[in-house]
Amino acid sequence: METVTAPAGAGVFQEGEEVVLTDGPYKSNLGVFVRLKEDPNWADITGRDGKVSSHPVEWLARSNSATPGRDAETQKTA
Repeated sequence: METVTAPAGAGVFQEGEEVVLTDGPYKSNLGVFVRLKEDPNWADITGRDGKVSSHPVEWLARSNSATPGRDAETQKTA
């Protein structure tokens, strides 16, 4: 599994890592990091529907929750 370094401030994502969109029209959507595009400011992610889409890397964050808006502690007790 290849580790890629995103642009400054965007963090590091690994192929297959769950991410969440933190901005834009699809804010809060979950997906799986696929790869950086030729322009390293953009990345491909696979959405829950199986479709691959491109988004600015600055809109991506690691997902620590399987459900948007719920933290891991909330999920443990749910």
